[in-house]
Amino acid sequence: MNRTCLLLALTCVALSGLPAGGEVESPRSPITVHVLDSSRGKPAVGLTALLERAEGKGWREVAKGRTDDRGRIEGLLPADKPLAAGTYRLTFDSGTYFGGSKIKTFYPQIVVIFEVENTKEHYHVPLILSPHGYSTYRGG
Repeated sequence: MNRTCLLLALTCVALSGLPAGGEVESPRSPITVHVLDSSRGKPAVGLTALLERAEGKGWREVAKGRTDDRGRIEGLLPADKPLAAGTYRLTFDSGTYFGGSKIKTFYPQIVVIFEVENTKEHYHVPLILSPHGYSTYRGG
């Protein structure tokens, strides 16, 4: 492709509002997760996560999802539904995930409790796990 054609193609992409890859970016869930299996050096595919919100002295289920082939759950909540402030709990079913490969794990569930204060912000919860340990943090 010559330089003029390339410049014209890039201009069309920029004017169309599409990313350079051509995919249309859809609005994302206000809470997303990304799980990486450090024992395999790969995304944790097919791991179930349950999202709950504190209500009174208990918890109410808000959503449930399963990680995709990139280890992500990006559609946990509807993008157009406002996020409520409060305390949330994500429970990752690591026992079933590792059990599917006949690997014993010390942590059959990994529970991450976090606070949502600013309901206009995006909350990304990465989890790095192995059969005998895990780490999490607030991502961007």
